Amino acid sequence: MRPPSVPLLLSAFWLVVSLGGSGPARADDCDGLAGHIAGAMGGKVGRRTGPSIDIRVPGGLKLDLTCRAEPIVQAASAEPTPSAAYFADLALAAEIVIGESAGAVQAAIATAHATALKERRKSFIQQNGWSASCYTDTSGSIRTLCSVGRIPPE
Repeated sequence: MRPPSVPLLLSAFWLVVSLGGSGPARADDCDGLAGHIAGAMGGKVGRRTGPSIDIRVPGGLKLDLTCRAEPIVQAASAEPTPSAAYFADLALAAEIVIGESAGAVQAAIATAHATALKERRKSFIQQNGWSASCYTDTSGSIRTLCSVGRIPPE
């Protein structure tokens, strides 16, 4: 029986390294990002469930950071029209996640939210490789859900 060729062994090695190493590295990156958001906002990193990490910030807002192809930060509210602090806190967290100014993000979130309320459907605003979206439901327990993240490269 012939031993496997060196290129075949190297290919198998890199496949194992890339599959085995990418999960923990991404998890570490996501944990680090959650810690950065919590630290910048005076909050605390909460429970991790799969690719999602809860972050609690002062004022009672709970952010959810989900790390898949690109990280996404979102916040839910029981109010159809959340407070200004909801939008400001989500925009600040999004600034850390996507690297755009909180002011630009907050304007996009406000537009997406207003459109969702007016048109009674989920609204997306896309610009410069990132998107903001909001969903509103005047009868559900989660009345507003807004999220911001980078658009994954194709």
